[in-house]
Amino acid sequence: MRIGVMIGPEKRDSAKKVERMLSDIEWAESAGLATAWIPQIPTDFDALIAVSLMGTRTRRIELGTAVVPLQAQHPIALARQALSAHAATGGRLALGVGPSHHWIVRDMLGLPYERPAAYTRDCLEVLASALRGPGSVDVENTTFTVHNPLDLAPVAPLQVLVAALGPVMLSIAGRHADGTVLWMADERAVGEHVAPSITKAAAEAGRPAPRIVAGIPVCLCRPSEIDAARERANRILGEADISPNYQRLLGHGDARDVGDLCAVGDEEAIRARFRRFADAGVTDLSVRLLPIGEGRDELVASKRRTREMIAGLAAEPW
Repeated sequence: MRIGVMIGPEKRDSAKKVERMLSDIEWAESAGLATAWIPQIPTDFDALIAVSLMGTRTRRIELGTAVVPLQAQHPIALARQALSAHAATGGRLALGVGPSHHWIVRDMLGLPYERPAAYTRDCLEVLASALRGPGSVDVENTTFTVHNPLDLAPVAPLQVLVAALGPVMLSIAGRHADGTVLWMADERAVGEHVAPSITKAAAEAGRPAPRIVAGIPVCLCRPSEIDAARERANRILGEADISPNYQRLLGHGDARDVGDLCAVGDEEAIRARFRRFADAGVTDLSVRLLPIGEGRDELVASKRRTREMIAGLAAEPW
């Protein structure tokens, strides 16, 4: 299992978002982390632009999107963006995509949210053809009729990972992609639901063993602060409250909410939680730093302590 970090724009003015994300990615590379995962927040900064910018400040670390909603652009447009970002980073992009959620696609974008799994499969068919480039992309399926020349070629193999929570989506991810990017999946959900389903589908399709990228909040803190850390996670990261997809995924595990999903406590407690994820079949852990405290100075200090611990754990064999 490789350990990486989640780097998002967070709430501040646009100029400071860029400055802070670039500072964070410089730290992640210097700390020896294997990966950085950039979320596509529906109200905020573009993840693939962020990846391209981060590529200018780094040389080694893999940069992944977690994840780009497929409905927000035509798959040819997404392929162009991805191939451009892949070239800008010297071949270090991992393209995470997904069908998103009804409250983003239907309620925010005003687009249909019908048969999202079938739509994902059809998008992946177009993407796979486009990402093999250069050449003509000729795909006709239920959703798309595409005959589009594309002069871009990948500068290195470009992996596509799919946000897959249920059995149908996990089968699609295993058969048509290189793995999955997860949020709200605990160890039991990964070990008993995600890993067996996607691995079986990949094997049946003759594909390599899939990557399983699991995102979890992490907070290094005293035992007396654990409840506060979990409460803060539920307050600022509580997407499951409005997402049936996440609720169903929680049903496959022991966690009831994102607070339960947190790896919190001292270093030994967090190391033990990481080991359980590795044993469940996670190939990549994406750490969402969760600082706690009263006021900016305490939050900054908490984030720094957790980052230093994560850098140490990343150097250990998993």
